[in-house]
Amino acid sequence: MKITIKNLGALEQAEFEIGDLTIICGANNTGKTYATHAVYGFFDFLRTASEFSIDQAVLNKLLNAGAVQIDLNKYTDDLQNQINRLAKQYSKQLYRVFAGTEKLFQDAQLNMKVSKTLKFAGKEKIKISFGSSEKQILQIESIDNSILEARLIVSDKDELPPVHIISDMIEDAIRMALFGNIIPKPFLASAERTGAAIFQKELDFTRNRLIDLIGDKDAKLTPFRLFGRFKGEYPIAVRKNVDFIRDIPNITNRESYILKKHPDLLESFADIIGGAYFVSKEGEIKYVPSGSKRTKLALVESSSAVRSLLDIGFYLRHIAQKGDLLMVDEPELNLHPANQRRIARLFAQLVNIDIKVFITTHSDYIIKELNTLIMLNQDKRYLKKIMQNEKYSEAELLCADRVKVYIAKEDSILKKGNVRKTKCLTLVSANVNQELGIEVDSFDATIDEMNRIQEAIVWGGDE
Repeated sequence: MKITIKNLGALEQAEFEIGDLTIICGANNTGKTYATHAVYGFFDFLRTASEFSIDQAVLNKLLNAGAVQIDLNKYTDDLQNQINRLAKQYSKQLYRVFAGTEKLFQDAQLNMKVSKTLKFAGKEKIKISFGSSEKQILQIESIDNSILEARLIVSDKDELPPVHIISDMIEDAIRMALFGNIIPKPFLASAERTGAAIFQKELDFTRNRLIDLIGDKDAKLTPFRLFGRFKGEYPIAVRKNVDFIRDIPNITNRESYILKKHPDLLESFADIIGGAYFVSKEGEIKYVPSGSKRTKLALVESSSAVRSLLDIGFYLRHIAQKGDLLMVDEPELNLHPANQRRIARLFAQLVNIDIKVFITTHSDYIIKELNTLIMLNQDKRYLKKIMQNEKYSEAELLCADRVKVYIAKEDSILKKGNVRKTKCLTLVSANVNQELGIEVDSFDATIDEMNRIQEAIVWGGDE
């Protein structure tokens, strides 16, 4: 899929593809985070706001015969048009995504193009049920590459919900079948995640204070005075981080795809944080270091690295599913260079178990480690020996064609309606080669400059 962005923050115009591993690099204030948060918000919006009308004939057949088949090809023909319509709606709401002023985002646009021919072959089967655990109402599952079958479970029509609710259930299944194939379910760990982890209780206190004020009969607050006391919003990424951390005590009974199928990957994560998270009976999140299992630290007592990886850790263990998109803004936050290398290897493992990864980074260590994982993935005897000596595994190796890398920087591009190219901040595609890895000039130039200065200090004293 190809994303187009215009007039979003520092980015005047940019076009980029989402790969199995997508990386955006670049200097500060060049639009990396804006692009990441905009994509996250759009994917979330598509998976909840899209509408697929259900023919009355389909509903009638389901109610009369008890089962009906739905051909998804009918909806794929108009899918791009629907994405275009939703993109226009979303673009008008971008100021809400970033908690900015409407004027600042009035010219901002985002759109996405999908493949003209959507292939359902090889995708996982869909099987969902509606109703309570005691009484199922409707079951919908895929019986072919592009066919859904809906079946009523209850025999007494008096027990059925209103027809419009049944229509909504079928629409949810169609949305899942279509967008589940092309739009991954996103999870974003924002750069503010460390603060969200440590100040979650204070944010809860503010929310509870608002509830108390509303319920206080003696407060004599009009709505205008009330909201005047609580000004300010947070970008959607920050709000989602806080909500996720608040909900952690409620998700610990779930098992992610990783926990079920790839528990060794969670061991790799434990090596990075040097211990494990757990939730106490009181609902408080604690950290236990590997070397001292009797020690149980609160988040405020733990290292900044432990806090910065908190939401990622619980996501991997309890939420992550095959086909998801894990988005991490600056994964190197508070991490020692050795751990920056480890998290690069963790991302590669995720890609290889069909979880997409999208990161923004300033870390040369992460890029160089990913380079190693790409370059090692060649059928050469000496590379196999290096892998063995340096303790790399096949599960960490990357194919170059699965990696998309972009540099946020000024470049000459041809804007729509113009004859000549003009310079503006954009996203420039970086070369990714199986033999040479990722080519990121900005990192290399900075390192070369530092080396030059240090060489002059060491060898320049003979004047």
